[in-house]
Formats: sequence, structure tokens, C-alpha cells
Amino acid sequence: MLVRGKVWVVTGAGSGMGRELALGLLARGGRVAAVDRAPDGLATLVAEAGAGDRLSAHVADITDPGAVRALPAAVIEAHGAVDGLVNNAGIIQPFVPVMDLDDDTIRRVLDVNLMGTLSMCRAFLPLLVARPEAHLANVASMGGFFPFPGQTIYGASKAAVRLLTEGLYAELLDTNVRVTVIFPGAVDTSITENSGVEQPGSGEIDEEKARRLMTSAPDAARAMLDGIERDRLHVYVGKDAKVMSVLIKLAPRPAIRFVKKQMEKQFGTAGVSVADR
Repeated sequence: MLVRGKVWVVTGAGSGMGRELALGLLARGGRVAAVDRAPDGLATLVAEAGAGDRLSAHVADITDPGAVRALPAAVIEAHGAVDGLVNNAGIIQPFVPVMDLDDDTIRRVLDVNLMGTLSMCRAFLPLLVARPEAHLANVASMGGFFPFPGQTIYGASKAAVRLLTEGLYAELLDTNVRVTVIFPGAVDTSITENSGVEQPGSGEIDEEKARRLMTSAPDAARAMLDGIERDRLHVYVGKDAKVMSVLIKLAPRPAIRFVKKQMEKQFGTAGVSVADR
């Protein structure tokens, strides 16, 4: 479905990938309802975009069921319709093994990444299926199909988003709603800080080199929107995501061992439990 002339809801739009997605949708001629729990980030987006009534800002926490239920009416009031939903909001976990995570941290990651995405889908799908054409896109992660030590709960939440989206694709085949699940690799955003997570490990990290290996946020947003406009079911963002999607199928054990060694080399003890040292 083409972006131009359509109304798009984007979660996590106040920073990082969400901000770039909102700006990209506006640049392609769409209207955007930007959702974020941080009013300052939304205010900055509105000021930078200069899009007038084509952009509306909605302060809401997607883990709050009441706030999510109120969003469809607010978007309809601002734009008159909803044609597309991009569930981008997400957080990572602290870089520690599962055995060292507390219950509250695990619950928060699952609430934001999985339950928040599910709540948004359930709230907006009745509006989407009523449109002549519509699109639902959920942002999963490379971590949703490839295991990274120290991000197991994050990966599990994103794997669930993948299957949720694929299930919705199957359920919506006979409707006018197209469905996309997106797998970004390493993207240069502030997700670590926004998740309240400290930079991992004690190893020597060449931040400039690490940044060069990442996909820039504008390039990532462009790839995501290209995939959405082409109605692709799976969109892999970045060379790393594309390569890992092949390796995990062809040689899962060697690939997992290789990544574990590379993470230990770069981050020191990140993702390695006390029992493993």
C-alpha cells in the first residue's frame, strides 16, 4: 500500500526509529498520528517536521490498556480515518543472563514489546479492516530469530511479535489489510538509553567502528517503508539481519557460538553468567 494520502499511526515516534519512520511517512505524503509516552520527544518531532495538521501528537503508554483503548478515537478526531499502523515502540533488557534478571524487568520487556504491540493491534484492527485498503506493520528484531547472549528475554519477546504478526497475516488474508513484520539488525539509535539500560561489559569498545557497522536510522526507516509499500510479509533491515537470517538456518550451532565469542571479545563478560566464568 502506498503511503501517500494515507493516515498512519506510529508508536515510539518521539525518538530513534519511530521518529525517522514518522518523518519518512510525512516525506512520502502521508499523514501521521505519532504516539509516545514522552511528551518532550513528540514536541520535538512536531517542531522539526513542520507538517501542520498532517501530524498529530498523542501522549500514551502502550502498556496502559486504557490509554490504548482511547487512541483510535483520538486519531479519528485528528485525521478522520486510520489506514496504517506501525508498531515500533520497544525496549531491550539489561545485558545479563536470564538467571540474573528480576521478575519486574522481565515483565516490563514483555509488556512493552509483546503485550503493547498486541494491544495496539487489537485496538486498531477494527478500523483497518473497514478501510478499502490498509496496512499493519510490526517491528520485531534480528534478535527475534537469532539468539544473542544477554538479550534472551528481549529476543523471546520479539520472536513472539514475529509469530503474532505472521498469525495476523494468515487471519487477514481475505481482507484488505496487508501485513508486514520487520527485522532490523543493529541500527544507530538510542534504544539502550531509552530502555534505561547501561552499556554492556568491560571490554574495549570502539564506538566509532561499532557505529560504522550499524545501519543509520534514516536508512533503516527507508528500508522499512519501502517494504511496507511493496506489501512484503518479511522485511530484513541491514546486512547483518540478512546474513544472520541465512546463517541461523544453514549452520545454527556454529553461528551461535561465533556470535557469543564476538560479544565476549567486544563486551568482556556481557551475557555470561557468574557460573560460566
